[in-house]
Amino acid sequence: MSAVPPKYQGLRSFAFGDGPELADALLDLVIKGVKTATCSTEDEPNISTPGERWIVLDGRGEPACVIETTEVSYRRFGDVDAAFAHEEGEGDRSLAYWRDAHRRYLDDRESSTKT
Repeated sequence: MSAVPPKYQGLRSFAFGDGPELADALLDLVIKGVKTATCSTEDEPNISTPGERWIVLDGRGEPACVIETTEVSYRRFGDVDAAFAHEEGEGDRSLAYWRDAHRRYLDDRESSTKT
């Protein structure tokens, strides 16, 4: 990560999504200021704390930007509200879109771990 300024070189890094195309699409939303929230399941290693900074990687695994966690909350899938879905910035930003997209993503993850 030589392209990362020295003050950020010790940060953890990650890419959004489950593949290069989705990583690039979600990164673009972050850079445009549309995606200001994200979520993960409790078994993913990206659990954060307020004030923690992360290097976000693009679809090729290259550092693209640094983000900072401002808040962490824990909710069950059915308790995610329209405000959070809007802040995630994906699709039409509606709760219905969020639930459908995340249900498919989680189902795909579950299917791939069973094979």
